[in-house]
Amino acid sequence: MAAQQPQDSARLRLVGSRPEAPGPPVTVRPPVPAPAAAPVLVPPGGRPAPAGGFADALNLAIEASGLSLDRIRAALAGRGVRVSVTTLSYWRRGRSQPERASSLRAVHLLEELLGLPHSSLSALLGPPRPRGRWAAAANTCHLGLEDVWPGEANIAAIFAELDAPPAGELERLSIHDSYYVDAERRGNLLRMRQVVRATVGGVGRCLVVHMADEEAAGCPEVTSVRHGRLGRVRRRPEAGLTVAELMLDRPLGLGDSTVFEYEVEIPPGGPTTEYSRRFATPVREYVLQVHFDPAAVPAHCERYDREVGADVDHRREQLWIGASASAHVLAPDQQPGHIGIRWEWS
Repeated sequence: MAAQQPQDSARLRLVGSRPEAPGPPVTVRPPVPAPAAAPVLVPPGGRPAPAGGFADALNLAIEASGLSLDRIRAALAGRGVRVSVTTLSYWRRGRSQPERASSLRAVHLLEELLGLPHSSLSALLGPPRPRGRWAAAANTCHLGLEDVWPGEANIAAIFAELDAPPAGELERLSIHDSYYVDAERRGNLLRMRQVVRATVGGVGRCLVVHMADEEAAGCPEVTSVRHGRLGRVRRRPEAGLTVAELMLDRPLGLGDSTVFEYEVEIPPGGPTTEYSRRFATPVREYVLQVHFDPAAVPAHCERYDREVGADVDHRREQLWIGASASAHVLAPDQQPGHIGIRWEWS
């Protein structure tokens, strides 16, 4: 069975006169010289920034400078960076934040032009805000572990130990499971392929959960990882449980997609009569194929679906086992829940 800050606010010191209240001397850093066509904008006085974020710090620095947004825009343009007055206004009021490479370059120039310490503004920028379809994906329903795996305290403890990333960081576009049953009627191998897309920037890993049948001796083993690598693995033999960390080929930026694949070796046990997957988040497309050895083709095979946390099926559908000795389920727009295939030989 499978599943799937505030930052420290920099105290900004502006070049100019000493603070109003007595205290240690203010370190004065001379402004960086600018080309003749772009004047250096040095505020006449300064005071510490409020304990807010980027917008508060930028607004304070602009007010202390006494300069208009149009003069700041012109100075940035003289340095080769074009930012509109409207954009500057949005930044200082927190209606948007710099995210693109050119915008981040503008922030570093603002630090120089306003006489602020290096990185004092850029350090206050949080992660990019989801927009458009990414925002919709990030806000989609995501279930907690206790909903997907009720009563499985081991999984929750391992997720906490491995500092599991939030469920909504990766949008599952496609999952394809191929499960193999041998001539002795035992499940022995799972091949898995996922296509995912990041809903935030900097996503570099995910956790996967696999649990063996109750009769099996040992834990499933994740092997043959492709387009990524295997990270930390935690096993609980008494529960037949494996939780594995998969490291992606590269950290994903907002909207970036990737594909990863791996295999799971199933520990030996008695005859296997079902395979299922539990979903904490929606999946655009889920495909499950069960491949039987031609010497052990079941007499009956069916799909089943369950609501989250339910013990009874809310849907059953008989499946045809074709000449290839396999059956499959296609689930477009699969919602959080539980879906699988079960079979019997007589």
